[in-house]
Amino acid sequence: MRPLLALGALLVLCSCGDGGSMPLPQYDIVDGGSRADAGTDAGASDDAGTQVDAGTEDAGTDAGVRPVDPFADRVTDYAFGDFAGFGQDRFPDVVFGPPVGAGQNAGSLDVLSLGRGGSITLEFTDLLAVDGPGVDLLVFENPFQKYGGGIFAEPARVSVSDDGSTWHDFPCTPPVSKEGSYTGCAGLHPVLSAPDNGISPLDPAVAGGDGFDLADVGLVRARFVRLTDMGGNSYGGTSGGFDLDALAVVNGQLPDGGTP
Repeated sequence: MRPLLALGALLVLCSCGDGGSMPLPQYDIVDGGSRADAGTDAGASDDAGTQVDAGTEDAGTDAGVRPVDPFADRVTDYAFGDFAGFGQDRFPDVVFGPPVGAGQNAGSLDVLSLGRGGSITLEFTDLLAVDGPGVDLLVFENPFQKYGGGIFAEPARVSVSDDGSTWHDFPCTPPVSKEGSYTGCAGLHPVLSAPDNGISPLDPAVAGGDGFDLADVGLVRARFVRLTDMGGNSYGGTSGGFDLDALAVVNGQLPDGGTP
């Protein structure tokens, strides 16, 4: 929600008009196989927040017909919070595929704002995250380095699950003072990888974003990832909420246990 520094913040903060909650359309919960027009018809919908069980067949092409990739394949649940709205005209397509980072000093517009307290659950269907060496999962938002120091950030708690029922939360700690910062959350580090700049979205050392090790929550494999906006931010104003760009599997395994 940030095109270039503070201008991006202005766009998102203004995307809801007078600061109130804007009326939100509802969307079909679909997989990445129906990217051509999925979610753009506000007239056909499931109720927001309805959980679609793993394996439930829904309208749209089965994600298995697409080549195996390390990015999120399906939205299974969502609940937009206050001040959401940005990116919904491209939902769910906007949260599939690789990150579109804008670098250290700018925030990408290729994002979906969850709104204050909003959440979204995504599923990997062709390549699941597994516990391996170091970081297993990367979460990309659109924070950026502010001139004069500090990061413009809107953090979210990351939760993971293998079966969609039992969840494991990564610690996401709010600052103890106004001058402090969140720790352990997603949305804290600028995104450097983009499809056209040659920076791998699968290398935690260069991609940017925030890395998570499944070993930290005692999980061997994760099929589902839930992101929940923390309702706060680094700038002290009204929050437009966590802005999801992409998810990427760093250490992956095929659903049948094989390697890609």
